[in-house]
Amino acid sequence: MLPPGLSTPQEVSQYYDDLYYAGIASGKFRPFVYPFGALGGFLVILALILDNRRSRIRRYAVYATYAFMCCFHVWCMVSFRARNAAAAFGLGLIAAFSNLFIGAVGCAIYRDDCRRLQRRRTVAKHGRLDVDASGVARVTGTEHASVSNVDGNTTYRLPNGAVDNRPGRDVESPLPPFYWQAVPQESLSERFDWVLDAFTSFRGIGWTWERSGLPPPPSFVEDALGDAVNVVERPEPVRVSKTGVRRLSDRAALVRESAINLVIGYIVLDAVKTLGIHDRYMWGYMDAAPPAFLPGVIRQSFALTRIYRLSISCTAIYTALWFAFKLGPFFFCGVLGPRWIGLRGEPWMNPACMFGSFRSVLDHGLTGWWGGWWHQTFRMVFEEPAGWLIARLGLEQKSAAGSLVSVFTAFFLSGCLHASGSYTQLGDTRPILGQMRFFLLQACGVTLQTFAARGLKSTGITQRLPKRLHQLGNLVIVMFWMYHTAPLLCDDFARGGIWLFEPVPISIFRGMGLGPKGGGGWWLWSDMFAWRTGEHWWDTGIAL
Repeated sequence: MLPPGLSTPQEVSQYYDDLYYAGIASGKFRPFVYPFGALGGFLVILALILDNRRSRIRRYAVYATYAFMCCFHVWCMVSFRARNAAAAFGLGLIAAFSNLFIGAVGCAIYRDDCRRLQRRRTVAKHGRLDVDASGVARVTGTEHASVSNVDGNTTYRLPNGAVDNRPGRDVESPLPPFYWQAVPQESLSERFDWVLDAFTSFRGIGWTWERSGLPPPPSFVEDALGDAVNVVERPEPVRVSKTGVRRLSDRAALVRESAINLVIGYIVLDAVKTLGIHDRYMWGYMDAAPPAFLPGVIRQSFALTRIYRLSISCTAIYTALWFAFKLGPFFFCGVLGPRWIGLRGEPWMNPACMFGSFRSVLDHGLTGWWGGWWHQTFRMVFEEPAGWLIARLGLEQKSAAGSLVSVFTAFFLSGCLHASGSYTQLGDTRPILGQMRFFLLQACGVTLQTFAARGLKSTGITQRLPKRLHQLGNLVIVMFWMYHTAPLLCDDFARGGIWLFEPVPISIFRGMGLGPKGGGGWWLWSDMFAWRTGEHWWDTGIAL
């Protein structure tokens, strides 16, 4: 619990720093440093890269390595702490997420249904042209690096480059430019790239386990996967999923949009942080009075004060994630691009944003909030265990009971992830009564609204309502539910000190003097991270 009397954000930050260093000095905690913090995940990935034999020994070795990783991450959550508020939350969240995600992807690899979309390096099959009994010309042989067609027509080339379709000749048959690549068996470097790609594709973009809610790839990719060989890669109209996620095929347009949005996001983040840091509630004082600059009607109203604080907190959460999601396409497509990372640098492999359209909320209420509008980064680690549990219970996936199990499993696991992050913070947090309870209540809200919507639809009331009135009703229900449940999440963030984290290195608004006393100036990342030299290699590295 924060001691009373701290008068500036810097004093609160210093209190948490003193708490961190005192815990390290007393042996209560260990300092969380990289690269040691990534040891568990690194060993699992290494096991999948180095030993690719299909054998019982290999399976047991990888199982043992995965079990070690899970134990290692639990040990990290219990024994390690980070000084930085965001890193402290990320320590628990990422450790719990890694256990679930690496397990889910590893299972997909063992089921042999884990394949990634890849551009074919060889575009023709070298062999002999024969005619089968039905009179169809076929080429038997192996892939060979060569041009695949002549003037856009499906023809065959002789090894010397001439065109000849007569049977009995050595020819080269064109191949589709894209295909699904299984685990590479020959090249160690290619297998390393394949495995690393699998464990960094959280929504499975360009993989056979790609999650729902994403728009399809461009038509020329779909055609190639359907065995078409004469495809032309060119920019196409933006493809939009049912939830509003957009997929561009024009690299210049994607980079330009991402750059503009990054500038906007940076300014909004800075403004929200500058505004919020005036409120002692954001420092961790739950009973603090509202900022003096607010109108009296807000300061004297409990409801309006709560709405103001929830607005600041939720805007900060959304903008921070939105900004981070914009960094991905800008960096991978704009900075690196296909030249350096191949297909992963193509614009259509990098959705413009992971958030959907807010229309999902208006059309479907809480279900649309969590299943369409909000980001779906963790979707795989929720759906895979839920699917496994539904199968073990002998339920149908789309039945009422199956949907109920799926919803509560997903929100329970989400609660576990966020409660883990809450647990590893330095402040006086409430992992179970705060974060976990918030997500379980979302499951209750989604379930209640879903059954209520089905009941209204069966009576014909929904069909008779004007669309705008229906959307307004959904919006009111969502805002009402969030007003009563979101404080569980936002208060816990405040108690843990996460609002003290500086999201931008240079503050425009605080540099202009708009911040509170002790709220920082132009440069804010002077002590964001540092190199720590410990007594052993495992406590030496980058300390956050």
